[in-house]
Amino acid sequence: MKHLSGMSDAGPILSGDEPTSPMKFRESVIPNWNDDALQAMFGLVRMAVIQGYNYLHSASDCACIEVIAVLPRIPVSEGVMVLPDIRLLQAAIVLAEELHFSRAADRLHIGQSTLSKQIFRLEDEIGFQLFVHNHQVVEITDAGRVFVEEAREAVFHAERAVLSGRAVSNGADDLLNLGKSAYTEPFLVSTLLSIHLPLFPGTKVKVWSNFSNELAQQVIAGALDLAVVTGVPDTSKLHLITIADNPFYIVMLRGDELAAHREVRLEHMHNRNWVLLGHHANPYLYDTIQVVASDKDIRPSEIHAFTSPDEASELIREHRGLAFLPRTAAWRIARDGITMRPLVEDRLRLVTKLAMRNNNKSRLVHEYVRAAARKLNSVRHTVQGKLPLKG
Repeated sequence: MKHLSGMSDAGPILSGDEPTSPMKFRESVIPNWNDDALQAMFGLVRMAVIQGYNYLHSASDCACIEVIAVLPRIPVSEGVMVLPDIRLLQAAIVLAEELHFSRAADRLHIGQSTLSKQIFRLEDEIGFQLFVHNHQVVEITDAGRVFVEEAREAVFHAERAVLSGRAVSNGADDLLNLGKSAYTEPFLVSTLLSIHLPLFPGTKVKVWSNFSNELAQQVIAGALDLAVVTGVPDTSKLHLITIADNPFYIVMLRGDELAAHREVRLEHMHNRNWVLLGHHANPYLYDTIQVVASDKDIRPSEIHAFTSPDEASELIREHRGLAFLPRTAAWRIARDGITMRPLVEDRLRLVTKLAMRNNNKSRLVHEYVRAAARKLNSVRHTVQGKLPLKG
């Protein structure tokens, strides 16, 4: 049997007689390509093969010739979206949170030039601008805001996929995903992690960290089973169980006039520089503080936003500011000339809740919530105990 491998490089073949002798004609179907172009390509190849076959048949006494037509590789990128590298998504997420190249690069443990290249590469790949940036000053575009919100979920799901699979591979029967914020009382987290369920003895709890409002959205979306959230308003989509209720702590320089008080009231803070957790981190708390103050005709001189307690410490020193912090975060930075005092204001409380999606049907999740409610209720007086003042 003779084989002919070939294709036409000479342009369209306009004529050719169909063979009259037996011939095996093998065609490969290539999906996801333009049908008209595909048919034209096969038509040209078929004509080329027929002409070649007629030539061989006339020059040979073989009864049967198998012809294999080899097509060039056809690109299939049309209609298939090329997704960006997950590291580029992480770079965009952190820059959107910090809106500052230096701080974002520090969080990512890379250089500023590397971060800048990653952002430019990402914008080039997706075809639209995420940020307007000039040196260190960064603003996020409307398209960027939507993109980052979805990218955050994509990265979260990718991480969860890896860790969930790894947990099962390592022998866990069930995996429960629990969210908490960097400001969550460590005692609450350790108490939740100590829960043992007799009906689910092989359960492993994986803890995820994010801002409280993001955690609430992840529970609603089903990305998390449960989350410990603070400063999240009630919603019909969540079942919320209160597990702690604490005051804000006002953190200030030790030499500040308010340090002479054992407690601070909003009236004492009029026309002072305030340091608040950024609106992107917890819009409900950020807005509530200002609404309550406005109702009392109390206004700050300036507002400075922070993301981490260490950043709040820098702003306190630089602007002689008064920072609103949860007590654990306040305690962390109340040193080296900085002190803390509880804020007395009934309408400004840090209420911490255990959040579960309202339509969650998982027996594991329901059993865990019931066990958590019992255990946390038994130690509530410890959770709400007072820390001594510093300074």
